[in-house]
Amino acid sequence: MEDRVSRTVILDLQSSILGFGRGRAMDILRTLKERCDPKYAALVVVDVQNDFVSPEGSAGKRGEDVGAAMSMVPNLLRLIDQARRVGLTIVYIRTTHSEWTDTPSWIYRTSQKAGLSTCREGTWGAEFYEGISRRLTERVVIKHRYSAFINTDLNTVLKARNIQSVLVCGVATNVCVETTARDGYMFDYYVTMIDDCSAAYQTTLHLGTLENMRRHFGLVASSNEIIDSWRELPSKQAAGL
Repeated sequence: MEDRVSRTVILDLQSSILGFGRGRAMDILRTLKERCDPKYAALVVVDVQNDFVSPEGSAGKRGEDVGAAMSMVPNLLRLIDQARRVGLTIVYIRTTHSEWTDTPSWIYRTSQKAGLSTCREGTWGAEFYEGISRRLTERVVIKHRYSAFINTDLNTVLKARNIQSVLVCGVATNVCVETTARDGYMFDYYVTMIDDCSAAYQTTLHLGTLENMRRHFGLVASSNEIIDSWRELPSKQAAGL
């Protein structure tokens, strides 16, 4: 009898923590189609900005190969267009830095040894790359570190839209995209990384992140797979937006 009472108390405690009652199964988003459903999902586009994508940006000028970043943009624009068609929540992440957010450890991080400033507030480098243009119905979240969840309102924005699943993409796969995806998982979102809408400056780094995501954090999918999951959905794109 005592053991049965103990088990009941434990079940009730687990149910309270997880937010569901005994006798009612949790809604689990198991498949890619479920995790891409506009009822649950948001597209999170990370740092597709001039300094990270353009050859004239700080990454290109310090010798990084930005070819993959430039090449993935058409895939991303097509995905954004289709996401708008089905009414998916879209959030653009934009990095900016200034004297108000700089700290010694941040200023002297390894990637800045060349002395080139990156995404300084108000500069061309901090602007979105050509073709990336948010609409009034889409959100821009400003970040100052690698993760889009750290000291930003991203989590609040997603919770306000009842988002459970984040489709993460952008630049660089192994830095800001991966850090954002990891933190998203720590905040209990389902995470899907979009492989052909993300890019790193070395192929091995890009592939390493994708494998790590598959093993520990969520799903990896192509833009075509995600668009295919929306094929049967009606268009919700509002005219004039």
